[in-house]
Amino acid sequence: MSTPLPDIEKVLKQHKLSLGDYDHIKKILGREPNLVEIGIFSAMWSEHCSYKSSKKHLSGFPTKAPWVIQGPGENAGVIDIGGGYAAVFKMESHNHPSFIEPYQGAATGVGGIMRDVFTMGARPIANLNALRFGNVLNQDDISAHQRYLVRGVVSGIGGYGNCMGVPTIGGETSFDECYNGNILVNAFTLGLAKSDEIFYGKAEGIGNPVIYVGSKTGRDGLGGAVMSSDSFTEASKGLRPTVQVGDPFTEKLLLEACLELFKTDYVVGIQDMGAAGLTSSSFEMAGRAGSGMIMHLDKVPAREEGMMPYEFMLSESQERMLICAKKGSEQAIIDIFEKWDLDCAVIGEVTATGKMELFWHGEKCAEVPVDPVSEEAPVLDRPMSRPAYLDEIAHVTLNDFEAVDNQKAFEKLLSSMEVVDKGWIYQQYDSMVQTNTVKKGGELDASVIRIKENGVALAMSADCNVRYCYIDPKAGAAAAVIESGRNVAMSGATPKAITDCLNYGNPENPEVMWQFGQGCLGIKEACAELNTPVIGGNVSLYNETNGKSVFPTPSIAMVGVNEDQHKVLMSAFQKNGNVVYLVGENRSEFGGSLYMKELYNVVAGVIPAINYDKERALWNLVIEANKKGLLASAKDCSSGGVAIALAKMACVSDKGVNVTITVDDSRDIFAESMSRAIIEVAPENCGAFEAMVGSLACQKIGTIGGDTFTVNDVTMRLPEMQNIYYNTFKKVIEGDL
Repeated sequence: MSTPLPDIEKVLKQHKLSLGDYDHIKKILGREPNLVEIGIFSAMWSEHCSYKSSKKHLSGFPTKAPWVIQGPGENAGVIDIGGGYAAVFKMESHNHPSFIEPYQGAATGVGGIMRDVFTMGARPIANLNALRFGNVLNQDDISAHQRYLVRGVVSGIGGYGNCMGVPTIGGETSFDECYNGNILVNAFTLGLAKSDEIFYGKAEGIGNPVIYVGSKTGRDGLGGAVMSSDSFTEASKGLRPTVQVGDPFTEKLLLEACLELFKTDYVVGIQDMGAAGLTSSSFEMAGRAGSGMIMHLDKVPAREEGMMPYEFMLSESQERMLICAKKGSEQAIIDIFEKWDLDCAVIGEVTATGKMELFWHGEKCAEVPVDPVSEEAPVLDRPMSRPAYLDEIAHVTLNDFEAVDNQKAFEKLLSSMEVVDKGWIYQQYDSMVQTNTVKKGGELDASVIRIKENGVALAMSADCNVRYCYIDPKAGAAAAVIESGRNVAMSGATPKAITDCLNYGNPENPEVMWQFGQGCLGIKEACAELNTPVIGGNVSLYNETNGKSVFPTPSIAMVGVNEDQHKVLMSAFQKNGNVVYLVGENRSEFGGSLYMKELYNVVAGVIPAINYDKERALWNLVIEANKKGLLASAKDCSSGGVAIALAKMACVSDKGVNVTITVDDSRDIFAESMSRAIIEVAPENCGAFEAMVGSLACQKIGTIGGDTFTVNDVTMRLPEMQNIYYNTFKKVIEGDL
């Protein structure tokens, strides 16, 4: 079994293991490892699987609440949504694969996150995505390539999600030069299950069979977890074989077969084969139960000839699951999967040895103790240092730049890629399949689905202002939690929990590690203050190309519950003659603003002040006033300030508005103060609404109607504004601008 490895330093380099790691492996095994064992440790100790750089900073997240059924540590998190039902959700990254091969990278990201959800026993009912691309506006090779990546990623997301019959109901897409060399593709799925029928990824019960189901194993995706744990260089363009190839039609069969299986009592545990494939799924299942496992790799269904144990253990072929079943149920399980035209093979059994024992045609080819693979993975206390650039940008204000006329500023902001409607994207996604979508992409702020089984509505939003995270990594991460929660609250739902996807640069850079540590502190603070625990997530590091890291990008997906699915609040104007209010303080806060970025190409300044008491008060006002039927619509104010929030509401509703806002500086209509919302109220409800406002600042700023948009000294005819808002993005991405 232990064949000495030639040129061990070369082998270690290929597997991104150090000589120190090698000595540790030898100590664990009590001997020299063979190549299969090296591959196992390499995958399980990779950044992607072991969280070795981030684990120190992830401890301390608030993870508990009365409604939390399952927090971090399983395939997905679970919350109680009432009536005997639970929402199961998770967000993960597929950044590196999507940069190398955008269609398959994005498609398999969607497929993988859906498997994480349905392996818990839930039927996927909604997808979101958070996408970051570089500059698409220039007429150069970089922008041309970014437009190619946008087209490929969107096509991959739509292709997989649409074939699965799961609606993609919203998300966010943003653009910045920092992503020119490393785009981010974060995928989110939410599923529905009965709260007492959740399945977990464990392998227990001595002698219970271990069963492989789904697609056959091929050589695609080999080394994917290790590849995702390294920075990009020019050589990375040749990594296409490490990107998995997805088949949504097979996954649809796998979903239905698993859901049929879950109606039986055959399952002890079940695990998706995601990153590191059979290696991670088997070690995680055995590790959670404190058991051992025997697997006969020659019994694994193979798609290609001549495959060897190393390839079977590390392949990341898609649409595969590993099941620990009750002994005696083997044939019944095989019958279910064969009915769905899927491979199904008994490949091993649970043991009491605490070891993973792998056999190849009757000969043992690897033997590794289970616990040390995860429990003794390196936990790195990487050096951290506060980036020098923060002192250079902190004192930058609008007064450092030549003033711009508000009308010109508005036209510039309205046409920004951050602001314009992304219909070209979301129209490629089937958002209405399953017929439960109440509020989808293009309808502003959170997306909403109804749950027919218990009468509630679930609102969800994915958010992160990366400019804020660049100028203040801690407060910026907190602001991402806040904005995601605010968007959910604007739909009338109570924010309940988050899942995150923490995208950062190279952890070997002390400044990046400091940004990451600060981001975690910001999330912990915001989630604790807002009572929205973290129930799962993902860390994606090494988002760097040729030494240039992306901005800190902690994507936050918030899920909330509206107890009455018939009272979902829209975010666009509803009726001419209704009154418009601005709730919240409107201060001259422009740090990290879209205004500074678009007009002066600067990301600098001091982030707008955070006040959790005011944020919670705003959420509660909207939620409670909506319950009483006092509100017609509500929209949060974020990038571009009040003027841009109103412009979006006008464009989407096809209704003009005439507004006057009291400001200290005329430019404050574009300021980005926190804890603000535009709220539409029918005239007969104004008195009752105003009586609920309490200590929050509140201005009655105007009325809805006509075909002109007017905010203070800015005015534009609605058809002209809609032309910019609805048509710009398509022209840019298709290269017509």
